[in-house]
Amino acid sequence: MDFKDYYKILGVEPTADDKAIKAAFRKLARKYHPDVSKEKDAENRFKEANEAYEALSNPEKRAEYDELRKYGQHGRPFQGPPGWQGRGGGGEENVDFSDFFSSIFGQGGGGRGAGSPFGRGGQRAAPRKGQDVEMTLAVFLEETLSGESKQVSYRVPHTSGGETKTLNVKIPAGVADGERIRLKGQGAPGSAGGGAGDLFLTIKLAPHPLFEVEGHDLIIHVPLAPWELALGTKVAVPTLTGRINLTIRPDSQNGQRLRVKGNGLSNRQGERGDLYAQLKVVMPGIADEATRALWEGLSQKAAFDPRANWGR
Repeated sequence: MDFKDYYKILGVEPTADDKAIKAAFRKLARKYHPDVSKEKDAENRFKEANEAYEALSNPEKRAEYDELRKYGQHGRPFQGPPGWQGRGGGGEENVDFSDFFSSIFGQGGGGRGAGSPFGRGGQRAAPRKGQDVEMTLAVFLEETLSGESKQVSYRVPHTSGGETKTLNVKIPAGVADGERIRLKGQGAPGSAGGGAGDLFLTIKLAPHPLFEVEGHDLIIHVPLAPWELALGTKVAVPTLTGRINLTIRPDSQNGQRLRVKGNGLSNRQGERGDLYAQLKVVMPGIADEATRALWEGLSQKAAFDPRANWGR
């Protein structure tokens, strides 16, 4: 499979710091998130960007990826370093790069094959449980409310050629960021009659283009013109399940938070957190002479000093 240059996908330099990587991902998320984007192939572009962010936002994964990147070129088949062998146990000619990459960034991979069921001297070896598989699963905020199934593909270590397994996993409603889900018996097969290992999914909430997460609460920034803050208005504000009409009272302040009860994320008891609409004043572009005269007239009539509390 062709090598993916994650820095190129996110549009950042290899020297980019964590802040730049996060900013680049959020920009792509706003553009390609399936819930808001009308771009062609938006879902695949979002998944690709999310995959890149997953690798580069983790220092250990990023260090390992940087080593591999020396031997790969974006859009071309991955060859690997001289003498390199994939973690599935076979030579590099037998390794699909996507499976290999899933192994090092999802499951930890590696190790020997299951081997013979007999130990030394012909004695039967004790049953051994198969290796557990660890992987990170990106979940959209909307999916935490639905409890629907999500398709998961991963590589099973210690199988011939490194079997790729696909499951439909039901995401529990109210699942939280960092939560670990165990799927019993879905890991690597055991040896000498031992049971299969387990699959452990660590949930990572995918950054949303509109909402920030604080526990089970959500924050959304509501852009407003200065006169809308001063005079009051009604705004159709997005939520995870649709839009609501929010009343902005006259003389509201920039940065003020308005609480919308029950429109946040769910917990396991089915109770939902709140949505906080944070008001954000947005100034209009360069004004013409007539508009500038109005601003000047307002400044003279209002006689308002926004820095009065600074003191001397």
